[in-house]
Amino acid sequence: MVVMARLSRAERPDLVFEEEDLPYEEEIMRNQFSVKCWLRYIEFKQGAPKPRLNQLYERALKLLPCSYKLWYRYLKARRAQVKHRCVTDPAYEDVNNCHERAFVFMHKMPRLWLDYCQFLMDQGRVTHTRRTFDRALRALPITQHSRIWPLYLRFLRSHPLPETAVRGYRRFLKLSPESAEEYIEYLKSSDRLDEAAQRLATVVNDERFVSKAGKSNYQLWHELCDLISQNPDKVQSLNVDAIIRGGLTRFTDQLGKLWCSLADYYIRSGHFEKARDVYEEAIRTVMTVRDFTQVFDSYAQFEESMIAAKMETASELGREEEDDVDLELRLARFEQLISRRPLLLNSVLLRQNPHHVHEWHKRVALHQGRPREIINTYTEAVQTVDPFKATGKPHTLWVAFAKFYEDNGQLDDARVILEKATKVNFKQVDDLASVWCQCGELELRHENYDEALRLLRKATALPARRAEYFDGSEPVQNRVYKSLKVWSMLADLEESLGTFQSTKAVYDRILDLRIATPQIVINYAMFLEEHKYFEESFKVRGCHPRAYERGISLFKWPNVSDIWSTYLTKFIARYGGRKLERARDLFEQALDGCPPKYAKTLYLLYAQLEEEWGLARHAMAVYERATRAVEPAQQYDMFNIYIKRAAEIYGVTHTRGIYQKAIEVSDGRGPCRQEGLGGRPQCCKLGEIDRARAIYSFCSQICDPRTTGAFWQTWKDFEVRHGNEDTIKEMLRIRRSVQATYNTQVNFMASQMLKVSGSATGTVSDLAPGQSGMDDMKLLEQRAEQLAAEAERDQPPRAQSKILFVRSDASREELAELAQQVNPEEIQLGEDEDEDEMDLEPNEVRLEQQSVPAAVFGSLKED
Repeated sequence: MVVMARLSRAERPDLVFEEEDLPYEEEIMRNQFSVKCWLRYIEFKQGAPKPRLNQLYERALKLLPCSYKLWYRYLKARRAQVKHRCVTDPAYEDVNNCHERAFVFMHKMPRLWLDYCQFLMDQGRVTHTRRTFDRALRALPITQHSRIWPLYLRFLRSHPLPETAVRGYRRFLKLSPESAEEYIEYLKSSDRLDEAAQRLATVVNDERFVSKAGKSNYQLWHELCDLISQNPDKVQSLNVDAIIRGGLTRFTDQLGKLWCSLADYYIRSGHFEKARDVYEEAIRTVMTVRDFTQVFDSYAQFEESMIAAKMETASELGREEEDDVDLELRLARFEQLISRRPLLLNSVLLRQNPHHVHEWHKRVALHQGRPREIINTYTEAVQTVDPFKATGKPHTLWVAFAKFYEDNGQLDDARVILEKATKVNFKQVDDLASVWCQCGELELRHENYDEALRLLRKATALPARRAEYFDGSEPVQNRVYKSLKVWSMLADLEESLGTFQSTKAVYDRILDLRIATPQIVINYAMFLEEHKYFEESFKVRGCHPRAYERGISLFKWPNVSDIWSTYLTKFIARYGGRKLERARDLFEQALDGCPPKYAKTLYLLYAQLEEEWGLARHAMAVYERATRAVEPAQQYDMFNIYIKRAAEIYGVTHTRGIYQKAIEVSDGRGPCRQEGLGGRPQCCKLGEIDRARAIYSFCSQICDPRTTGAFWQTWKDFEVRHGNEDTIKEMLRIRRSVQATYNTQVNFMASQMLKVSGSATGTVSDLAPGQSGMDDMKLLEQRAEQLAAEAERDQPPRAQSKILFVRSDASREELAELAQQVNPEEIQLGEDEDEDEMDLEPNEVRLEQQSVPAAVFGSLKED
């Protein structure tokens, strides 16, 4: 049951409260100036009717008018009470008055101002709202204006009142000039483009301006250019041409867009001829292909649009004679523009690098069929290109210029051009040498042989001041006398047109200047040989050998290789064995210091000389030296040649030591097996079976059975043919031993086992599929046992009728019976028999005599 009571107070006869309010009322009576007490009371009465709650707020604010907490809660509650009512309701006015009473004490509180302004904006009272914003800005300190302006600007943009918004933005920019972009965007949206362009120009010229949107100065400038060029009728206060041209000097990497913007401005303004002039100026000044492409495409599009507009106008109004002439003029202008594009593009590339020789040649080719333009282009090219900065060969411009005059029958002008070219200070001597050679070739093409010789002799004449060929401090005119290109052409002309003495003088001069190449030396020698200057030259060691010997003294290995080869070949062909000692001396000189790479040819030539004209032992000595002097990769071939020649000259027995040395020199390398296999047949022919078996045993230590199956098969065939059961077992034992030596790594063994079992990829566990629990080492042991079993199965049977082995436990009668069987390849020599066989009685073993094979004696058999 709710008990209502009324206070019998004279000052508040209308104050009504419930029985639950008595504790709070008593507390307030004790502490009526305590904000906390009032807030607790208000919090308790939140569910009370709105008039009762407002009355409680009014009582509190009457005692505490400067309490921000009370005013904030009170105003928030009053706004919430009228939130869902119509804005014309009188309650809104009461709330507004309440805010006004609050600002008597709370005019420094920006939060209350913001809430009040937002409340007025919701009511749609524009003027009252604007004035309230102004009052707030006047009441608050400037440090808190930044809290008011965002809402104020949002209010200004929300109503179509551009003048009011412009004035508000102008005031705002005085406080925050960095927000100019926002103002510019608003001006664009309100179609006030003139002021927007002015503001944007101000921003672009301000170097300290930092865009809030992160735009660069160029992006702002580009926006300005687009704005003023696309709206020439609305932007009247700015000099558009001056602004864009200022950008051309400021942003040199974006010239194409800026030129197009300037031309677009004149097109939209209706000044078509002025726009065409801008385009022409642009394509004559841009420096990059990208800018040129932008300008040229825009220019072509402009001309096409002009032609299309003219044709459309003529079709609508009827065609007249003047319209036809104008249309034809526009078409001709457009065709000329398209045809000029390659030339204009070439001009852009030459503006980038005026010293690019290849681009000048391309420019000449573009003027094909127009002699005057070609001459002007060549003249400009040779005057512009700096030889020290040129990209390419600058002398080709002079040569091509002279060739142009020559092709048109003006030889005198061509000679003048080349004569001027010889006086140009080129960077490289080769350029000037090429010019002199072209002078000579010009005269040769027109059969002026004497003039050609005179020019080349003039080019090779000693200058007043000599200089080294690579001395960059001297002009090329003082160094061209050492150019091999000019001397080579002069030597060719002297051989064809001059005398023997003049040609010989040219070659001698080349050798004196020390500019000859091995080919020059060989050519000199061939020239002397053609003129049969053998006897006289060898008497005084003059012409012919001097050419070679002087060439040899000029060069070192490997450049002297061709000279020595030619010299020695010619000497042997000329004299054979008549001057053997001198030939040997020449060979020793050639081999002194010869690199192993080039030694093989000289040694073979030396050995051939000794075989044909010298002594056989000297030839063998040369071959023996060759096996040590050549490269390791060539030793195998050299030993084969040595062995073959030794067998032909001295017989097969002489090759035994060579084979042994070859195996020692090979030192386990790949050719060692071939050397061993090559020595085995020789031992078999000589009946030295044990020696052949020793060779096999030695070579087997470097032959892995998994990779060299051919070697082991050859040894097996040998033992089947010449061995017995014990030797077969020994061979198999050695094979298993070698195989175990190579199987030293588990991974290697596993990979080999997988390869044998046919598994291309896998691990050790793949050896026994389905036995994942088995140990890997156990699998390897099983596989090793399997390989041993296979090797055991490969052994031949003990007794077969086709293969007759000599058993170690055979009886004396069986041995006597087997000894009677004749082996055609066996050589029976008394000194090689064992002692046991010497003790046999005649009736047990019958000895037969055989002739010594002819291969043992070699070439000595003829003697």
